[in-house]
Amino acid sequence: MKMEKYQQMIEQLKSGEVDSIHISKEEFLQFREFLVRDELFKHFRGEAQQGGDVTFTFLKVPRS
Repeated sequence: MKMEKYQQMIEQLKSGEVDSIHISKEEFLQFREFLVRDELFKHFRGEAQQGGDVTFTFLKVPRS
């Protein structure tokens, strides 16, 4: 079930439906494992927040 939720969140971010997605510290490792499989992985930028949560955004130009 979480994989479907993660896939939907990633697709919304890629399509521009949402500007960013917030992943809790507890979910980060599961989410990242799924995210690295995405063909546009280099377009995602994760910014760590105080406390261990991460906010992901989607970049038009892939990071190096």
